[in-house]
Amino acid sequence: MGRGKLRIYLGAAPGVGKTYAMLSEAHRRIERGTDVVVGFVEHHDRPRTEVMLHGLELVRRREIEYRDSTFTEMDVDAVLQRRPTVALVDELAHTNVPGSRNAKRWQDVEELLQAGIDVISTVNIQHLESLGDVVESITGVRQRETVPDEVVRRADQIELVDMSPQALRRRMAHGNIYKPDRVDAALSNYFRPGNLTALRELALLWVADRVDEYLQEYRSDHNIRTTWQARERIVVGLTGGPEGRTLIRRASRLAEKGAGGEVLAVYVARSDGLTSASPKELAVQRALVEDLGGTFHHVIGEDVPQSLLEFARGVNATQIVLGVSRRKAWQYVFSPGVSATVARESGPDLDVHMVTHDAAAKGRGLPVARGARLGRSRIIWGWLVGVVGPALLTLMLNTALPDLGLANDMLLFLTCTVAAALLGGLLPALASAAVGSLLLNYYFTPPLHQLTIADPKNIVAIAIFVSVAVSVASVVDLAARRTHQAARLRAESEALSFLAGSVLRGEDSLDALLERLRETFAMDSVALLERASEVDAWSTTAAVGTHPVTRPDDADVDMPVNDTLALALSGRALPAEDRRVLGAFAAQAAVVLDRQRLVGEATKARELAEGNQIRTALLAAVSHDLRTPLAGIKAAVTSLRSDDVEWSETDQNELLAGIEEGADRLDHLVGNLLDMSRLQTGTVTPLIRETDLDEVVPMALGGVPEGSVDLDIPETLPMVAVDRGLLERAVANIVENAVKYSPEGQAVHVSASALANRVELRVVDRGPGVPDEAKDSIFEPFQRYGDAPRGAGVGLGLAVARGFIEAIGGTLTAEDTPGGGLTMTVTLPTTGDSRPSATKLPASTVT
Repeated sequence: MGRGKLRIYLGAAPGVGKTYAMLSEAHRRIERGTDVVVGFVEHHDRPRTEVMLHGLELVRRREIEYRDSTFTEMDVDAVLQRRPTVALVDELAHTNVPGSRNAKRWQDVEELLQAGIDVISTVNIQHLESLGDVVESITGVRQRETVPDEVVRRADQIELVDMSPQALRRRMAHGNIYKPDRVDAALSNYFRPGNLTALRELALLWVADRVDEYLQEYRSDHNIRTTWQARERIVVGLTGGPEGRTLIRRASRLAEKGAGGEVLAVYVARSDGLTSASPKELAVQRALVEDLGGTFHHVIGEDVPQSLLEFARGVNATQIVLGVSRRKAWQYVFSPGVSATVARESGPDLDVHMVTHDAAAKGRGLPVARGARLGRSRIIWGWLVGVVGPALLTLMLNTALPDLGLANDMLLFLTCTVAAALLGGLLPALASAAVGSLLLNYYFTPPLHQLTIADPKNIVAIAIFVSVAVSVASVVDLAARRTHQAARLRAESEALSFLAGSVLRGEDSLDALLERLRETFAMDSVALLERASEVDAWSTTAAVGTHPVTRPDDADVDMPVNDTLALALSGRALPAEDRRVLGAFAAQAAVVLDRQRLVGEATKARELAEGNQIRTALLAAVSHDLRTPLAGIKAAVTSLRSDDVEWSETDQNELLAGIEEGADRLDHLVGNLLDMSRLQTGTVTPLIRETDLDEVVPMALGGVPEGSVDLDIPETLPMVAVDRGLLERAVANIVENAVKYSPEGQAVHVSASALANRVELRVVDRGPGVPDEAKDSIFEPFQRYGDAPRGAGVGLGLAVARGFIEAIGGTLTAEDTPGGGLTMTVTLPTTGDSRPSATKLPASTVT
């Protein structure tokens, strides 16, 4: 008896139709004559899902007593005894009630599979164990019920049940997923468009990776080496040269033309470590390819074209993008080059793109390290060839080729000297010439084995030999010095170009500039020091690195900018030629410092201008909104004091009520004005304490008519760290605004819920709402949206509310209410301590 097969319907979110799809598949199999039973399916009171259960055989559930309550779980023994061909088991990640056969439902499914029963199940992407942290960061909800990824990956078939966020929210709004009393909270919490889009992308990517695994496994099992163009994968061959950025951008454009295209940049390095690539350029190219959504790979291989092709076929690539060779024309004599070789050997399954660039046919060249002419290894090899080489050559000529002739012997010694010059420069070549001339004189010039020369012609030959050797060594040494100078000038030009670019871009990060200075000169620390006058002490304006100095005298290198500003570098002494670039950095540091201070002054000026604007708006508001209640109060008081009219008790009460109402309006308006003034001047100092939200919110509803607010604040919410007074004032303003714009007879709904390390308070109204472009402006002072009556206030309520909420570390945002209206969401930080609550029973899990 073989193992049963597992088919899983994977959903991006609750309500996409996993259970419905599973039941539809069950009906199709029954029509084909397959024996199908329902092991466990939860319809969650969804009518359409419940209808799909009709006509299916239901295996009785097992009843379990737990804490004086009765729960039902799948009866594994009953399903095993029934032994159907296919069993339907919903909610694979479900946690069974304590006392069940297994702790998790996926373990029940494993038993059925071991018994040879095929199983069809469902699971949501957020229940995969490896994605728990990712889902929590997106939705703010930690999934307590999870299933190991390996269980799902082992499934014989995984089918994605997909639905767009807009369609899912419409299904939710129509009541097809949750009951009506839970719809608003769900739409403004877990089922936000951003959450659903992110979860959908997670599901699509997870399934796509699973498909790739299936494809790679199949290709490996069947030893398929050719490329299957199921998905555009573009490999970019990098050399570390300047053309790499062009190639990466070109490959990215090619990938964008096809759905799901992927870019893989690869650099092939030889195993001996010798490379012409610039580490700095490779780092830039790595960052570029990652910014464009691709991946960077470093491969070791002796044969670059072959390694590149093996990598491309290994990842099932469809295209390779290479740059036109930087070789000069004469260099093709030695080999056709990497690009031509890859294009010739790629075969019909790999398209090779040859991209032109500015560095084509301009030569490759080797970058020389700053401050070094020849590498240490080259100098060592030069000395070995220059000193040991002539000795070995002498031994070979005396034993193997004794009759070669003096002229040929000199040419061979000259070759050894030239090799020493090419490798080690002037000194090894001079040593080789000296050793070679002595060996030629002693072993090959008559009289032999004496340091004398009998024939004058031989003296001339040896002199020519020495002069040629010295000339070649001088040329090589001169070339090395010129290369070193070119490298210095290139480094200086890059540094100056960076400074010029930062000026043009208006960058004002002093720390970033000093960090670039520290990296350019390889220093331990850099500090910008400033003093008020020549007699005052130095103070540190900005510093980077470890242990920056506090005085120019303590620095290894100091560069005065002016009488009151100086750069201080520590780490090593710099040569005099570096001070030119250092001076440019110092001047740029002074410019950045001045720019920062000018920006600060501009910010203060803007704040003053905004204050003047607010004062102007305040005067305009006071001219009407404050005079209106004052006029009413004065008229009522004048009427009561008049001796011409005999007021009845009822009339007197009405006049007194009018005075009280006007005074309340005045108090509210003046309170908001004072609060706004405190926020503008920055004098709001919150007193943060642990607070229960269900104690603060009811106190904020005193200013609205009774019955106009529907309050739903659970007592089990965690405590929040807020200032009770500021929070109460902010909530009062938000609720009063919502009640003001709500239709007659429509109560404002105020609810709260906990999400990760925060609590969200939502104030939902069914008023006219606010368009997206006006959602930010309603929080500005003296703003009243729409046709609000003039007597409705000065437009400070929401501005004060947002200011108070942000002062206590929270946020206040506005979003549309599904079905019409506006929802104000207040997000508050929790203290980390939650109230003790009754143990939640795993009776059912909504998926």
